[in-house]
Amino acid sequence: MLADKDRIFTNLYGMHDRTLKGAQARGHWDGTDKLIQKGRDWVVQEMKDSGLRGRGGAGFPTGLKWSFMPKESDGRPAYLVVNADESEPGTCKDREIMRHDPHTLIEGCLIASFAMNAHACYIYIRGEYIREKEALQAAIDEAYDAGLVGPNASGSGWDFDIYLHHGAGAYICGEETALLESLEGKKGMPRMKPPFPAGAGLYGCPTTVNNVESIAVVPTILRRGASWFSGFGRPNNAGTKLFAISGHVNNPCVVEEAMSIPFEELIEKHCGGIRGGWDNLKAVIPGGSSVPMVRGENMRDAIMDFDALKEKGSSLGTAAVIVMDESTDIIKAIWRLSKFYKHESCGQCTPCREGTGWMMRVMDRLVKGEAEVEEIDMLLDVTKQVEGHTICALGDAAAWPIQGLIKNFRGEIEDRIASKRIAAE
Repeated sequence: MLADKDRIFTNLYGMHDRTLKGAQARGHWDGTDKLIQKGRDWVVQEMKDSGLRGRGGAGFPTGLKWSFMPKESDGRPAYLVVNADESEPGTCKDREIMRHDPHTLIEGCLIASFAMNAHACYIYIRGEYIREKEALQAAIDEAYDAGLVGPNASGSGWDFDIYLHHGAGAYICGEETALLESLEGKKGMPRMKPPFPAGAGLYGCPTTVNNVESIAVVPTILRRGASWFSGFGRPNNAGTKLFAISGHVNNPCVVEEAMSIPFEELIEKHCGGIRGGWDNLKAVIPGGSSVPMVRGENMRDAIMDFDALKEKGSSLGTAAVIVMDESTDIIKAIWRLSKFYKHESCGQCTPCREGTGWMMRVMDRLVKGEAEVEEIDMLLDVTKQVEGHTICALGDAAAWPIQGLIKNFRGEIEDRIASKRIAAE
């Protein structure tokens, strides 16, 4: 279990002062100028050595991503864009950072922007996050007033501006290129890649898009050293991580824990166990609504990191753990996710535009037991035609929950169809 002295987010529950004064008392903004004076190459190398992988879901190595930015400017400015459009159902970790510990993010933005030769950073915050935006903007204003950002930020000799941009509540704008389109004032629709944002991102300039948590942990990693951070978790799954546990546990919570913590330990220590006991556990979605579910009995011994959950046929994603007990209508739960993805598809790609609606309508009939048994395989076939055939990953996100349902609970779908038929006779 993670010791309190090793927690990066010391005000996750808002028990302490979230203002600049409170943040500084907890060790933030300490020697920021000295970190910057160590130079760009040092910062990027430390981030590589730390083993930090992106906390937004894909798990791409953060230091490596930063190193894709051009070393020398060709005249175009560079940008850091922070993805605070936390719209994945079940995911609610970044809002706690912005609401209660915003200075971790702002300091991280300064250091990360310096490392990528960017003098400006844009934070794109989800449309529904009203209070979070207010807290974050107040913290940005404090940082400007104290000279921590702005001209000669923190006395480092680096000029740095930070802008908070409020989205309008579109899930698709969490996809990095759709976010950039929206930031430019256009309709939030994903771009074709290449070119990748590091080559041509915001306004056609070199850009890196990172998740809130990925950026907020940076100052602490640099202060304590890469080897401290990489000491947590298994190889290739390093560091501490925010887990957002919801659903049928006794105490749902957002908690910072070491990577690779066993699922059972996470639930017992922080959530007071499964509602109705472990025998009552039906299924778990371990990483936000877009990853396939895992049956309860297979999940109990799971290790909570990228590689172990891949072996379980799922993914760590954003580490938003959705726990479902035996009282759950599992078919209806997945139908609800299908409805969400159908609603949020931007409609640019035909397989996603048509497929999400088609999948939702079949799921609608499966919930009522009004389908034919043959339609289960037909639905599975359609998910395969959507998956991997779209510009962005929304098609995959719509397909995977249904694939997980059919793989793990096919018998339950068939039973519902059969009992409906018997009732009709």
